[in-house]
Amino acid sequence: METLQKVALIFTIIGALNWGLIGFFDFNLVASLFQNSNVIERIIYSIVGVCGIINIFLLFSHIENDHH
Repeated sequence: METLQKVALIFTIIGALNWGLIGFFDFNLVASLFQNSNVIERIIYSIVGVCGIINIFLLFSHIENDHH
């Protein structure tokens, strides 16, 4: 499970960096890398979204463990 959490964290960080690039420079790295493939872009965005959800569960599991 720890490996899944680390992979999820890496993808979440990559997604956050991409959003930072969009916000600061109006540059979407994912769209730039995969210009002609909307399917691959959607897959990457979906993976980042699922990884974000995994990290939410990780956050709450640590909060729950701190109370016990």
